[in-house]
Amino acid sequence: MEDRFDHWRELIGRTHAPSDMTSEYAAEFWAEQRLLELGPVTVWPASFRPARFRRTARMVRQSDPELYHLSLVLGGGLGVDHAGQTAMHGPHDLYVVDTSLPYDARPPDDPDCRMITGVGVEFPKVLLPLSPNRVRELLGVRLSGREGTGALLTGFLTGLDRQSNSLQPSDGPRLGTVLLDLLSAWFAQVLDTEAALPPETRHRAMTEHIRAFIRQNLHDPELTPPTIAAAHHISLSYLHRLFQEEARGETVAAWIRSQRLEGARRDLTNPALHATPIHTIATRWGLRPSDFSRAFRASYGLPPKDFRLQTLAVRE
Repeated sequence: MEDRFDHWRELIGRTHAPSDMTSEYAAEFWAEQRLLELGPVTVWPASFRPARFRRTARMVRQSDPELYHLSLVLGGGLGVDHAGQTAMHGPHDLYVVDTSLPYDARPPDDPDCRMITGVGVEFPKVLLPLSPNRVRELLGVRLSGREGTGALLTGFLTGLDRQSNSLQPSDGPRLGTVLLDLLSAWFAQVLDTEAALPPETRHRAMTEHIRAFIRQNLHDPELTPPTIAAAHHISLSYLHRLFQEEARGETVAAWIRSQRLEGARRDLTNPALHATPIHTIATRWGLRPSDFSRAFRASYGLPPKDFRLQTLAVRE
């Protein structure tokens, strides 16, 4: 078991800025981590027994990859000393460290904390279109992942983890660009420097906000381009222009329809919903039952009833 901790410590040293790792659970250590390479951005969902990570001034002098590291804590907690700040970070908190400065991240003094889960993100500092002096104001500070762009960033990162098995190599650069835009928008929102962002970054971040809003409201049959534009205080023409530029030419209405059909498809493959009437599933996703069968067949090649029977038969 102790060899397992040494092996994990070695792997972390290869993929991240060097730090000294210790754990009271070294003799019975357990960890799971994925590495998602999205262009210049690395995302690593992880779960591990409580451990401490210390990056000293000597380590900084020996090796500095010039990265910002953002952590989203999902379970357990981490106390962080960095850039003159000391804070304890719990579930749905975000914090940022700079690899050019020492830091000390430690588990909480809580005997009930047996596992820490979260998502880490690392990206070159030069890619953030904000002044390093302003970013320094956020280092080590406890920041919320529950509201505004922080909530959108949290949803995007947890969604990446859930979908990681289905991602194609060609998806990486595009997702990395979207993530960098969300990170830039989040930093700028917290620092109140949104005007400093390049227009294309603001546009792409706004498009992702709109996509998240649509996903959360797919059940509403009144979800239409005009209501979406009004909810985001933008003109209808600007909404359509954003989608033309950022959604590879797909219209807003077409994207809403595809998301609804995909939600219905997932429900039809769910054994727990095998007794739910098909018209109920259609209504749940904001689709008119009278149009559902034709639209579903056009997208997936089979009527919903046949699709459900075929899928559930394969699982049996």
